[in-house]
Amino acid sequence: MFKQLKQNFALRPIWMNAVMGFCFFMTFIYLPWDIFIKPLAEDQEVWFGVLFYGWLAKLGALLHWFVYGAGFFGLWKMKSWLHPWIELYILQVAYSMLVWNFMATEGSALWSGIAVAAIFAFLAYGFYMKKDLFDFP
Repeated sequence: MFKQLKQNFALRPIWMNAVMGFCFFMTFIYLPWDIFIKPLAEDQEVWFGVLFYGWLAKLGALLHWFVYGAGFFGLWKMKSWLHPWIELYILQVAYSMLVWNFMATEGSALWSGIAVAAIFAFLAYGFYMKKDLFDFP
């Protein structure tokens, strides 16, 4: 079993394994807790930089569950259908970080939103540059 895990992790760079690990955590640990256990009054989700609460947040969490589950499976199996979706989702996260930071601080800390958005944009670029690692037919 450990040999198979080691072989699978060797298919991709360390940073891509970290993204896959994050997708695993979100799919199997955080989002089930967020959807089924976290009180509705405390629930919050961000999509495209807009913060949602309550039932809209629960619906957003279901979408996140699907996205992270697909991300984990696609990275685990190195599926070609993950492109361009993973890049687009990460760019959406970059945009969300920029907008959310701007709205949450009323524009006073725009530089930090730009910095975080740049990190995610760089990550999306990394996936774009490594698309040849995926199982293209």
